[in-house]
Amino acid sequence: MNIVIIGTGNTATVLGKKLKKAGHHILQVFGRNSKEASALAYELGTESTNYWNVVNRNADLYILAVSDIAVEEVFHELQLPDKTIVHTAASVSKDVLKDGAEHYGVLYPLQSLKKDSDYLPEIPVVIDASDKQTLAMLDVLAHSISDRVIEAGDETRVKLHLAAVMVNNFTNHLYALVEKYCKDEGLDFYLFLPLIKETAARLDTVSPAKSQTGPALRGDETTIEKHLLLLKKYPQLETIYALLSESIRQSK
Repeated sequence: MNIVIIGTGNTATVLGKKLKKAGHHILQVFGRNSKEASALAYELGTESTNYWNVVNRNADLYILAVSDIAVEEVFHELQLPDKTIVHTAASVSKDVLKDGAEHYGVLYPLQSLKKDSDYLPEIPVVIDASDKQTLAMLDVLAHSISDRVIEAGDETRVKLHLAAVMVNNFTNHLYALVEKYCKDEGLDFYLFLPLIKETAARLDTVSPAKSQTGPALRGDETTIEKHLLLLKKYPQLETIYALLSESIRQSK
């Protein structure tokens, strides 16, 4: 498939690499920053532009791989009413594209993407489209880069994004807080990497609810009180510890 990618960030870069590896032809990369557009185009073996009037008009698909808040603005700049256009935003309705595209939809990569990563991660892909023809095309495209493809409308996709924020962004924030705690207390945070990896690996075979451990599950109030005393000078962590401990108690 001949594709033009609009954007130069994490999503544009990783999707571009995955699509190229799958045998698709990236005709062009558009980016407002000419240097970044040129760098990504070089990586994908194609050309770049930072002028809307020079965007290649012969692609089968135009992918708006930009931030959620930029989708509508970028779409109106594109001005390709007779083409198929999709965006990659989790929380933006596909219908923001309906007034300026004959065929439109969503190609949402359900993954935390980093353009400077040394490897291409497994990416579940969520698709939606304005019509059956476009949905069928996106299904073929998505399956060329992923073994896990699902169709989901706007409401379901937002729910998926909410869950993704909690399992990814929230847990990573907790890692960051604990890393700072370890630094302040003279501890080696990286001692916990095997523990983190083991807990994550269990999810391949066991429900999180069934693999829960720790003092709150055991009802070990003595240990919990000791921990909370240690966290008195870390009020943010103290609050989180108490809140999560109570949540675990209630889940028993």
